[in-house]
Amino acid sequence: MTIRPYCLAAMALLALGWMAPSRAHSTRPVHPVPGNSVDIRAVRLWAGPDNTRVVLDLSGSASHSLAVMTNPDRVVLDVAGARLGAGARAAPAAAGAVKQVRMATRPSGELRIVFDLSHPIRAKSFLTKPNDRYGYRLVVDLGGTGADTPVKAEHARPDARDLIIAIDAGHGGEDPGAIGKNGTREKDVVLAIARALAQRVNGEPGMRAVLTRDGDYFVPLRDRMRRARAQQADLFVSIHADSIRDRSVDGSSVYILSQRGATDEASRWLAERENASDLIGGVSLDDKGDVLASVLLDLSQSASLTASQAAAEHVLHQLNQVGEIRKPLVQQARFMVLKSPDIPSMLVETAYISNPQEEQRLRGAVHQAKLAGAIHQGLRAYFYSDPPAGTRIAQMAGAGPARPASAPVLATTEGNSGE
Repeated sequence: MTIRPYCLAAMALLALGWMAPSRAHSTRPVHPVPGNSVDIRAVRLWAGPDNTRVVLDLSGSASHSLAVMTNPDRVVLDVAGARLGAGARAAPAAAGAVKQVRMATRPSGELRIVFDLSHPIRAKSFLTKPNDRYGYRLVVDLGGTGADTPVKAEHARPDARDLIIAIDAGHGGEDPGAIGKNGTREKDVVLAIARALAQRVNGEPGMRAVLTRDGDYFVPLRDRMRRARAQQADLFVSIHADSIRDRSVDGSSVYILSQRGATDEASRWLAERENASDLIGGVSLDDKGDVLASVLLDLSQSASLTASQAAAEHVLHQLNQVGEIRKPLVQQARFMVLKSPDIPSMLVETAYISNPQEEQRLRGAVHQAKLAGAIHQGLRAYFYSDPPAGTRIAQMAGAGPARPASAPVLATTEGNSGE
């Protein structure tokens, strides 16, 4: 039976939103370093169809505060002890909801960045620790509508909602992914397939697609998960094109999260739950005891893995109709993008870009369309066989008795986790 995992939050008692109220100053110190200064090395801004993201690359940790203001609409970000480095002195160009960016150092020593807005929005911010690719980053997400913006009646459909499919085109920007013998870049072909899949999903009554990226820019792996969760996605599909030294290897394969990966992620959430204010459907874990927090995580992850398995089988079956299947069983691995505890997730390796014949096919719009069509048909078959309650597809399908969950044999591939 399909369970929309974040609905398990009803078992908990507290749901938290993430809007900073109008005219309310919301202070969020994160890893403060008293007395130290931090350089802002770059300020990057990009806009998607539903939100605008700002990323500040920092030389170290910093405390900051965020406030949403009105008359005029703007978001004010103060970063303690910060100074603009050479690569950040030019304000980024306007994009999305941001009409203008203004930056200045206050007498108190804080760097103030003001985002002038075209309309009221919601805002949240968080600091990410360094990893093998990036240093400290301060991220500000601007999206949705402000508290005083009316919601149109036609969007309020609590009796029947659209299924939301998060489609993730792997790599992007400075990360080209795998590169074929003739120079084909994975990031380009998977974006084309993701867009084609989104078009098909949006053409399906009762379904709506959201892309984690819709251009040639890099989105960190955990941010891809966050974007899907912010949209309350029913399913997350990451699109890739594999590479291997043996160029004769070809075919498609589909992965879901391994149990070991799920266990590792649960440990991470529990260890950091003071910062996990939106773990399951907006429910905070920071005020929950270890036992209750662990139970909530286990319920959500179990439902997600069961649904991931069933959906992946449908997609793998459809891919087998359009080309070779490299691995006939759904695989398990510790890919980072599959680790959301409350969204069923799969990663589709559409083909081996290292194989010259498959590289050539991947470059063509016809084969890209076939792959997108197969994934779409797999998703459609899964949701129509077991439609979530309260969705338009459940209404159209008649919402018969839920089928029992199957338990097929799964192959396991550890490693290559994207950690």
